[in-house]
Parts: sequence; C-alpha cells; structure tokens
Amino acid sequence: MYHILPEKSRDSGTENDSFTDSPPSCIISLVCGINLSRGYRDMEQEKLTVIFDKYCKKLRITPVWDVKLQLVDEPEWQKTGDFKIDCDDRKAILLLNVRNPKQENMEEVILHELMHLKMYPLDQVTESLIVSTFGEDSPARNFAYQQFFTALEQTVEELAKCFLLEFGEDKTFSFGRCDRQKSFNELYDGLNNIE
Repeated sequence: MYHILPEKSRDSGTENDSFTDSPPSCIISLVCGINLSRGYRDMEQEKLTVIFDKYCKKLRITPVWDVKLQLVDEPEWQKTGDFKIDCDDRKAILLLNVRNPKQENMEEVILHELMHLKMYPLDQVTESLIVSTFGEDSPARNFAYQQFFTALEQTVEELAKCFLLEFGEDKTFSFGRCDRQKSFNELYDGLNNIE
C-alpha cells in the first residue's frame, strides 16, 4: 500500500523536505544506518538498486514520476514494502524493509510496489467514486472499499508476478505471508462437531 504525503506548502515549498530536487530518474536513499548483514540475508544494497532501476524503466515509471528507494532498517516497521506519494509533484518514495521482510523475493516486492505506483491514477479515480457515491461509515461504503482494495491488491500482485516471470532474475514467488497463515485444520481446532 501507500501513503499520500501532505500537500506541499505553496509559499515555502518546504513541507516535503524528504524529497530533493532531482532529475526525473530513480534515486536511492538509505535510512537508519543500514547494515545489510543484519537485514535481508541474500540481497545486498547494490542488487536492490539495480532491480529498482530496472523496473522503474521497464514499467515506464520514470521520467513521469521521480521515485526514490528508501531502505528501512527499523525493527518496529512490520511491512515489507510501502509507498509514500506526493500527487502534486509526482514524486514517490518506495519504502523497503531490509531488517525483517515478510517476503523471500525482494525483486517481487519491488515490482509489486512499483505496480501500485503505475496503477495509482486508476486507484484514485476508483477511490474518489466510492467516496462520492456512498455515505461516510456506511456499510455500503465499507463494503465497496473492502472489495476495491482486495481487487486492487490481487491485480497488482498478479501483474507483478507476470512481470517477474517475464523479466525477473529470481522468478521464485514469495510465500512468506502464506507460510505464516494457519492451516485449514488449525482454523478448525477446538470447534465442536455440529452433529
């Protein structure tokens, strides 16, 4: 998923200081003094940078967007990947968890997050339609949001898998989230027989 950054102050232009004026290309930023030997075991910073740049170009995200990869090494951050987006300036930061990612294939994670950015205009139109059609906190609005975000995540993941199979260096799908789920039998442990 992603976060929308607050609108930049029109007077000072300083609200989003985390964005630097840069040419329309993918740029890399490190945070929290990352030591990748403590983080993701098999993927070093240089490889992540190459993968990020490769898919920014393949998906034609740049030069339309200015995108920055930010590697996060914070134990409390639980997501594997995320985005911060500034719609007005068409800038985005892809946040990538290198301390404790939940997915095994970081190439797939980078692709998945970049697909969110690629589909962002459609995402915003759909979300605006839901907001303008249904009353706030109504069951219909909640249902529409749930259906929309489920379909969005499934579509983004399916597109990411297609690109991974076609262009990926590591074509292995991540099963990290699935591995942590309870098995079918575990879900029914302790339930009484209806008979």
